[in-house]
Amino acid sequence: MRKLLIFFFAVVVVALPLAAQEKPAGHVPDKAELDKMIARFAPTPLRVDTSHLSAGDKKALAKLIAAARVVNDIFMQQMWSGNHAEWRRLRLAAGRLPAWQRENESAVRRHDLASARLHYFWMNKSPWSELDEWQAFLPDVPPRKLAGANFYPEDMTKDEFEKWVNTLYPESQEYAKGFFTVIRRDAKGKLEFVPYSTEYQADLQKAARLLREAAALTDNASLKKFLTLRAEAFTTNNYLDSDMAWMDLDAPLDITFGPYEVYNDEVFNYKASFEAFINLRDDAETAKLGFFSSHLQEIEDALPEDPQYRNPKLGALSPIRVVDEVFAAGDANHGIATAAYNLPNDDRVVTQKGSKRVMLKNVQEAKFNSVLKPIAAKVLTKDEQGDLSFDAFFTWILAHELTHGIGPHQIKKDGKDTNPRAQLKENYSAIEEAKADITGLVALQYWLDHKAPVVQSFSEKQLYTTYLASSFRTLRFGTTDAHGRGMAIQFNFLKDKGAIIANADGTFSVDFSKIKEAVRDLDHEFLTLEATGDYAGAKKLIETMGLVPPELKAALAKLGDIPVDIEPQFVTAEELTEKKK
Repeated sequence: MRKLLIFFFAVVVVALPLAAQEKPAGHVPDKAELDKMIARFAPTPLRVDTSHLSAGDKKALAKLIAAARVVNDIFMQQMWSGNHAEWRRLRLAAGRLPAWQRENESAVRRHDLASARLHYFWMNKSPWSELDEWQAFLPDVPPRKLAGANFYPEDMTKDEFEKWVNTLYPESQEYAKGFFTVIRRDAKGKLEFVPYSTEYQADLQKAARLLREAAALTDNASLKKFLTLRAEAFTTNNYLDSDMAWMDLDAPLDITFGPYEVYNDEVFNYKASFEAFINLRDDAETAKLGFFSSHLQEIEDALPEDPQYRNPKLGALSPIRVVDEVFAAGDANHGIATAAYNLPNDDRVVTQKGSKRVMLKNVQEAKFNSVLKPIAAKVLTKDEQGDLSFDAFFTWILAHELTHGIGPHQIKKDGKDTNPRAQLKENYSAIEEAKADITGLVALQYWLDHKAPVVQSFSEKQLYTTYLASSFRTLRFGTTDAHGRGMAIQFNFLKDKGAIIANADGTFSVDFSKIKEAVRDLDHEFLTLEATGDYAGAKKLIETMGLVPPELKAALAKLGDIPVDIEPQFVTAEELTEKKK
């Protein structure tokens, strides 16, 4: 969804100055409205057991958390040039109320409003609400997040940038459009690029010192190498070697630290935002992934598709890590909480090493408890609510990610070598996301049938009941993105097959006598569309099945008072460092 919105803003704002790409100033929420906006996020303590870490890694972890806090300062500067001044103003206004004013009703109201504003500002790391299309919730700030954030001069137009870039030497053009530079005006008002290592020098020097101290404390060679190279990159502005080292990272402390995602540059998607994930690897889930990964060929050979389309020899898959999040900062901790990420974005690294997908298990469990359980209480029958299972939910998510790697990838169309993405075009993402959902169910059912140890923590009934409840979580955000459209197709197909039952009281349930066969039939549909590159068939399936029927709309309407997401509270990180925000 965010990618679609970014694309929209990128193509419609062509000639206006970046500061002028704003809607007229709108309504500023009062205290009651802000409280409702904040309540959409359920406060959720994140506790992580660090007892298994070595003494050196425990000390390194505290250093890494301290370094990550610096990333918040860098990220806020990247979001808006006025962010730090606004943050200081809000903290001053929300500070301790003097005793002589505590009986003054007007002063108390102002103080309470300032406290709510400070709270929501920190959640968004800016005066704009990410969940409300980046609209301002504070007075006297731009009414919407600037399209170029603070990566470009606010008065710069796209046309000016592109004309300037065309005057540069090829190497300089690469820097100007690269991930790790900002664009500024020189003394004469002309555009120039400034390396991150210069723009954020003071903060990066502080972060680099802490990373080096952590590297000296850890006894893990791969972590020591990554931290040392990443600290060096903060000075050289060359992140290639440290990204390579990150791909090779194999340590109990699983760290992601640096400039990665480009979503906040809504003009070109050129500039990377700083973020930090301080994680602990989950060895049990990692072992489960190892089992699934090593047996994927077995699943491929059992897929419900014409044998001629099966891949007889799967290639190597990109690594997947399962971790628990201890602390997140910068672009990793604002608005909707990240539950998984796939990095790096540097094509040079991806070409040589692939990419790495990281699954944040404790964050997903928090979302399960705070969001999915309340949804299930409203859309499932009372009998089926007891069959909700986090193990089933998380293992299905793992299976979804892994099964992106099986099924049709290289195909022939009209005698020519091609791939499903090229043939299905704009329909591909919805079909592929739905395929991974359903193929994940097929894979887990296969292992349940074969009594594999990695799926013995849940039953068939728990798997399909949890899948049904999760479909409402996805559909709640509409069908404007690939995941939503793909889930609508699944829901409607399975309902038409009688595998999902709409009950008279507005709840839904699974017909366990029909669900397994219906899932295999649907998987056959998706796999065949991809294997044959059937653009017309994919388009027709989306147009006819990618809709929200009336009974589903009525069910979704009942979910308005359920939190949309979580507000992580990093309890373990605070205990380890004894430092508050």
